[in-house]
Amino acid sequence: MAVPPNAKLIEGEIADYYLDEDGILYSYSKNPKRTVELIRNNIALVKKITHNQIVPLLIFLCDSPIPDKATRNYSSEQLPHVYKAMAMVGKPGLTQLIMNVLFKLKQAPIPMKSFSKEADAREWLKQYL
Repeated sequence: MAVPPNAKLIEGEIADYYLDEDGILYSYSKNPKRTVELIRNNIALVKKITHNQIVPLLIFLCDSPIPDKATRNYSSEQLPHVYKAMAMVGKPGLTQLIMNVLFKLKQAPIPMKSFSKEADAREWLKQYL
């Protein structure tokens, strides 16, 4: 999960980002509890990074507190306006837990898949470029 040496990392409150030359947005999660305000601020940052383009996201997950229902709902509603697809890389079980918490009662609003290896996640995301 090392950031490539040539990547220009943009720091955010809940994650740090860089947009690679192919158009995949990389996200390195941080662990504050997500709130609607933090998610709103993060979406504004992502839109600035991507120049308002909807892009595939490769996210490296970390342990963080489970957000409240309002935050989960807001996040779910906003995903299709920011991302084409989401590939999650994390510890075994962590990505599945997040999927279960966020989308327990309804289908994910964008294609999502969990991976244990960055290369596999990147390969899967290429179909959304």
